[in-house]
Amino acid sequence: MTDQLSVVGLILNASLVVQIVLALLLGASISSWAVIFRKRAEINGARSASDKFEEAFWAGGDLTAMYRSIDAAKKPLTGMESIFQAGFREFGRLRQQGGMTAAQLIEGCRRSMRVALLRETDRLEKSLAMLATVGSISPYVGLFGTVWGIMNAFYGLGNVQQATLAMVAPGISEALIATAMGLFAAIPAVIAYNRYADQVSRLELRYDTFVEELSTILQRHANVRPAAAPAAQ
Repeated sequence: MTDQLSVVGLILNASLVVQIVLALLLGASISSWAVIFRKRAEINGARSASDKFEEAFWAGGDLTAMYRSIDAAKKPLTGMESIFQAGFREFGRLRQQGGMTAAQLIEGCRRSMRVALLRETDRLEKSLAMLATVGSISPYVGLFGTVWGIMNAFYGLGNVQQATLAMVAPGISEALIATAMGLFAAIPAVIAYNRYADQVSRLELRYDTFVEELSTILQRHANVRPAAAPAAQ
């Protein structure tokens, strides 16, 4: 308890510049933790939704019925559901238009799915740059506060005849708190960024693989008359 009070006392008695630095680092840390928890929920949700959708998709059911069920849900779609809806809807629309070769038909579906894939990837990557920024600049901001605090500590020694450790220790201690705060803000942000960037890359690979798999399935039905919708994988 005494140590906690001494740390609080050092912060309260620090110079204005050091206090501003500490406030900025505290704000950055709080913001990064908010992003960390939000992205964790989003990525875990995307992974769970992909597992569930793939299980239903590869169960061998009617793709038309699956599309109608997804479309009738009237809810914001994400992940593989949005990619599937975009590709299957484009497939039906282009077949109804007619006058297209199988290759043109599949290419149009693939473009539509790519757009949905990029939109989903952008959603998952949102705010990751903020974690990277906090992780990269926080140590330098803390170092600035440390340098400033040490400068003030040594400047205060210019007015005394004999310097002692007791006179220098408080100023140096408050300065080092800024470095510690910078690391406290940076380390979790860097760890979370690396972890989430890897998980997003893995999800993007799953989405990309699904695009190719669905394109292959639709390719087998591209030359079938429009009245016969794709039924099973």
